[in-house]
Amino acid sequence: MPTELLSIEAARAAVLSSCAPLPAEPVALADAAGRVLAAELRAAADVPHFDNSAMDGFAVRSDASSGPLLVVDESRAGAPASRSLAPGEAIRISTGAALPDGSDAVVPLEQADEQDGRVTLAQPPAPGRHVRRAGEDLRAGAGALPAGARLDAAALAVAASAGAAELSCTRRPRVAILCTGDELRPPGSPLAPGEIHNSNGPMLAALAAQEGAVLTTVATVPDTRTATEEALAHALRDADVVVLSGGVSVGPHDHVKPALAALGVAQRLWGVDLQPGKPTWFGVRDAQLVFGLPGNPVSSFVTFALFARPALRALQAAPPLPPREHAMLTVDVPRRARTQALRVRLDAADGALRATPTGAQGSHVTASLLGADALAFLARGEGAVAAGERVLVERL
Repeated sequence: MPTELLSIEAARAAVLSSCAPLPAEPVALADAAGRVLAAELRAAADVPHFDNSAMDGFAVRSDASSGPLLVVDESRAGAPASRSLAPGEAIRISTGAALPDGSDAVVPLEQADEQDGRVTLAQPPAPGRHVRRAGEDLRAGAGALPAGARLDAAALAVAASAGAAELSCTRRPRVAILCTGDELRPPGSPLAPGEIHNSNGPMLAALAAQEGAVLTTVATVPDTRTATEEALAHALRDADVVVLSGGVSVGPHDHVKPALAALGVAQRLWGVDLQPGKPTWFGVRDAQLVFGLPGNPVSSFVTFALFARPALRALQAAPPLPPREHAMLTVDVPRRARTQALRVRLDAADGALRATPTGAQGSHVTASLLGADALAFLARGEGAVAAGERVLVERL
């Protein structure tokens, strides 16, 4: 193992310095959910495009008397009134319908009494009452969504309102997942002595997919130099990012690093001040990124979250690092010889964010991932971090 370990921050900086955004491509709005916007989107026209009603009721002039007004027309959503409003008149109007010319206020149905084609108002309305003005949401040419925005349901609604049928998005990164180990068997298959089910494959594939990646392969690789090099060569043919689990330590059956060197992948880091996840490896070949993550499932999860996840976001020109917050530990936690990334559940009490460990924190205890909202970072040292102390947390 290396004798000098990088801090989490230094390791992240080394990874992100190697990430350049992928090219942009046009994507139909209907297919853009989860994608990342490559360029700022500006409104093609005012949103809303016209003055309209915020209520079902009657469009009137604000200087109208409270006396009976003649109802002369109707304005419905998509079917504006056929005439303008004259003094002494009212036009029935629906929510979202265009405000008729000559009117400047809307009286809700609940505040009007209609009888025999005439309506009496409970009180004269103020100018602009219950009226949504053109451009109130967005002005034509104004920024609707910034570059780097993740296109969730709300963002897609804004994009559609802004007049976009197609969006410029960064290409989704192509990711290959390779799990090394003679002991690995497919989930659900019978196990011989010494064998285990491959939990890292589906876990890492799911984590990559959550970040918008396109999976090119998810494979198990035997512990031989030849098999490792062949699998890596195949993965590097068309992947932007290769993620390996296992085989990056110093044992006689750890073949990943020499195989990567033979394929021209240059090491950028190996060894992080992190528990779990000390033997994390990262390298590059031109614009391709390769992550060598520890084989223990929790270590693999944590190091993916801390290093591969920011890289996948950076490749899509999205903000790579989630914000960190302070939370109060609810139990005493012993310090270790390395910085700990504790799996915790978050809740709030009396306005304060609290962090509770999810149970046993061993790097093999996959159950510690269940219900984990965040990673809590505990500096290395002696003694314990006491309940009630504030620690930095990063949401998962």
